[in-house]
Amino acid sequence: MLVHNWRAVLRRAWSVRLMALALVFIVLEPVTNFIAGTWVPRNLYIQLGMSVMTGLLTAAAIVARIVFQQQISGELNGKPPSEG
Repeated sequence: MLVHNWRAVLRRAWSVRLMALALVFIVLEPVTNFIAGTWVPRNLYIQLGMSVMTGLLTAAAIVARIVFQQQISGELNGKPPSEG
């Protein structure tokens, strides 16, 4: 079941933005490892950097998910709006 304002959540929630950025790092990680593996003799630091960035972005998205965001929740604080 979707939240009542799912479109606003997709556009404005920091958790969604951070998870999208983490997804970019997840997708780019094998590409950068392949390219770095052919050019750089030891690409351990590149692999470590990509993994750390993905982990940090995911952790930040978890924190952003539970933090109150006035622009999305407004005065509702997670409650559905009354019909009327």
